[in-house]
Amino acid sequence: MSSNDQSQNPSLVSGHAQYVKGAAESAIGAATGSPAWNDSAATDKQSGIDAMKAASQNRDANRDGYGKAEEVAGKMAGCEGMEREGKESKTE
Repeated sequence: MSSNDQSQNPSLVSGHAQYVKGAAESAIGAATGSPAWNDSAATDKQSGIDAMKAASQNRDANRDGYGKAEEVAGKMAGCEGMEREGKESKTE
């Protein structure tokens, strides 16, 4: 794995984590009616999306994918790109 690959995968994972954090903040904002939580949620979700897009630009699903685990995690998270790349990647 090249250093470029190593830097892409953590960005993809951290992008998903950032998005999930935003989704949780959104739920808190909806429950409390807090504009601060809603603003933070929108910022974190967009940051997560931007990080995932950047990490995915040169990603080869067959080389860098995680197979069935990535597909299932994508389904659970509601991330169509992650689910698709999981399906496309080799399962060993």
